[in-house]
This record gives sequence, structure tokens and C-alpha cells, in this order.
Amino acid sequence: MSDADEDLRPPARLRALTSWQANKVSTIGARTTARHMPLTARSDFAVLAALEEYGALSQADLGRRLGLDRNDVSGIVGRLQAGGHVDRRVDPANRRRNLVTIQPAGLHYLEQIQLNADKAQAELLSALDADERSHLHALLAKVLTAHAPESA
Repeated sequence: MSDADEDLRPPARLRALTSWQANKVSTIGARTTARHMPLTARSDFAVLAALEEYGALSQADLGRRLGLDRNDVSGIVGRLQAGGHVDRRVDPANRRRNLVTIQPAGLHYLEQIQLNADKAQAELLSALDADERSHLHALLAKVLTAHAPESA
């Protein structure tokens, strides 16, 4: 490490905090992802992945699952619908809400976005071998599970 790098290094007490490290990795991950995927593709990815995994969902349920504001979900779904990636129809069981379903074009688009997401992840985790990546993923999943909000 050069003297210039040493002068800019955060204090050891800060570097010793896992939460500080996680925040820094998150920032680096966001920048890396942005180089591989535009912002719209990241939100499209989240919505399409939820629809692929859970099937038809209301816009409200999409927002709750993804932690997105309902107005943001409406805009994302509108953009995806205009591109033929999803279908949005009135829920016959509750005419006050819309059900969103993924279309074949949406599944294809999701696969394209996944390739870019995979490139970003590979770049972010390039310092780790496959076993270390798997272990890190498992540890982070365990922490997230321990702090998951209780189901209603």
C-alpha cells in the first residue's frame, strides 16, 4: 500500500465493523451493476423475477415483495407492458386491483438481463473463488433470514 493510499484509509475501528464493510461492498456492487445494467433494467429484473417465481401478482403485492413504492411499480409494469413483457388485467376476484403476469417475451428479456447481472456479480466477487462465493452467499442469506420481517 502506498503512502497516499495509507493517508486515505479509514480508521481500523471502522474497517473492523462488518456493517461498514457490507455497506462499502454494497456501494461497489451498485456501481458495478450500473456499468452492466441501466437503472430501468435493474427494476425490470426485480419485477420479472418476482413474476417468474411467484406467478401472477397484484401490483400492490409486487411492491410489498420488492420493497418498492406502488407508483414506481405502476411505472415499471407500464413500461414492461408496453414492451410486451407482461400483461396487466383487472383481477376478476377483486376488480379494484390489477393482476400482472409475465409473458414469453418477458421470460426472454429476464434471461438477457440475468446475463448482465451475472457479469456484474462475477466482477464484484472476482477476488473470491467459487467456494468462497458460495460461502459468502450462504452467510449473507443467514444474516438476512435472521432479520427478515415477521410474516403477517
